[in-house]
Amino acid sequence: MSISYRCLVTAILLSAATSFAADPNAVVFTDPAKAGIDYDLQGEYAGTVPSGDEDLKIGVQIIALGNENFQATGFIGGLPGDGWSRGDKSHTAEGKLENGSLRFTTDQDGGEAVSEVKDGSIIVYIGGTKVAEFTKVHRQSPTLGAKPPEGAIVLFDGSSTDAWEGGEIIDGKWLGAQNIATKEKFGDHQLHIEFQTPFMPTSRGQGRGNSGVYLQSRYEVQVLDSFGLEGKNNECGGIYSIAEPIVNMCFPPLAWQTYDVDFTAARYDDSGKKIKNARATIRHNGVVIHDDLELAHGTPGRHAEGPEPDALFLQNHGNPVVFQNIWVVKK
Repeated sequence: MSISYRCLVTAILLSAATSFAADPNAVVFTDPAKAGIDYDLQGEYAGTVPSGDEDLKIGVQIIALGNENFQATGFIGGLPGDGWSRGDKSHTAEGKLENGSLRFTTDQDGGEAVSEVKDGSIIVYIGGTKVAEFTKVHRQSPTLGAKPPEGAIVLFDGSSTDAWEGGEIIDGKWLGAQNIATKEKFGDHQLHIEFQTPFMPTSRGQGRGNSGVYLQSRYEVQVLDSFGLEGKNNECGGIYSIAEPIVNMCFPPLAWQTYDVDFTAARYDDSGKKIKNARATIRHNGVVIHDDLELAHGTPGRHAEGPEPDALFLQNHGNPVVFQNIWVVKK
């Protein structure tokens, strides 16, 4: 059977939009073992489909929306950061779990197209014939667990919160997001930080795994469960109110993720007038999402811009976001 990649992707995903209205009955999971079948089905899938003389990479991200509802996005060319870039083709759809099976169904010229998600795979049938299979993948940041280099200032290694004003160790090893700032203040520096968002399937938007990493307490790199979304400036990896990420590299909730930041502070003259904006290059899960980005102004929520060094600040937004392996190298 000869099938175009567009037909096949349509078979995988129904063309539908999803509403992200707030849900007052939000549920929260921090333990994957207790998160249920919705958590097991969500995630990233990858494979190929026939397209002319070559196989075409396809990536699929499935988001659990609670109450056995799901949203999926298919990426033509591969998963974000692994073949797919912002502006490339993608298709978004809805599905529902029924009788233990998650299915997407649509009509095609060759017959009814059914995409079934179970046992770590998406299997696509058209007219009752299997035409493709996509396997669940678990990507990991190449900088996860990166050891601090010689001369680095270790801000959190799981043993204490001595480097912070306040702070609480969660489950004996993680740093909670509780509106805490480092005792030391920083100018130009490199930062490594690892974070994990909770699984909140019934929540939407800013209510879903929200926190923030404030460089110099002035420029917020958003932390949010934005897995599978467009990637805006108020979503994960965005510089709030300034810039959206080049590509949304957000992994599924409960996966550990990394930010690696090269930050250059703003410059001021002797009168206190700013003469050069701050700049930052940021890698999210190992992929550049801001490349020498100029930060024309500060972001709301902490301190105004100024000539003096300032602390790293971790924002509490009411969600159980946790951090680990945080260190800084002064430049």
